[in-house]
Amino acid sequence: MGTAIEDAGGHVDKFIGDGVMALFGIEADIETAARQSFTAMHNMAANLGELNQLLSSDLVEPLRIGIGVHAGTVIVGEMGYKHAVSLTAIGDAANTASRLEALTKELGGQAVISQKVVDYSGFDLTVSAVHEVSIRGRREPMRVHAIEDATQLNVMSAATAAP
Repeated sequence: MGTAIEDAGGHVDKFIGDGVMALFGIEADIETAARQSFTAMHNMAANLGELNQLLSSDLVEPLRIGIGVHAGTVIVGEMGYKHAVSLTAIGDAANTASRLEALTKELGGQAVISQKVVDYSGFDLTVSAVHEVSIRGRREPMRVHAIEDATQLNVMSAATAAP
């Protein structure tokens, strides 16, 4: 997953259990960062497919992935204590992305992407399932796109990219 994120232009923030937090836009504008996140989601899903094939004889059922993506202002900096210091982000956008990841199970897909990220990317995802969801800590419902198979993101985005 780290390779998929870094190859797309993202920064691996941290691994939390079996989860990973990635940052995009540290060295790019928000539109580029949004497009990079689409590439990373596609690559992560493709890499997971390859891993599931390699481990198919050892797994009772395939490994699954849930990805939540949101964009917004965060505080980015080195945080931690002594030897456990790393670059990270805190703020509403990071919290919201985490909550969107949790919605992947409920909405039945590999990725849940906020409309804000879709808008910044310039991609038209009208072929995806769109939902209005309540997010803890937010007053207004949020429009999100649930992507069943994130390997299809490159096809969706390339075919429908805004000029």
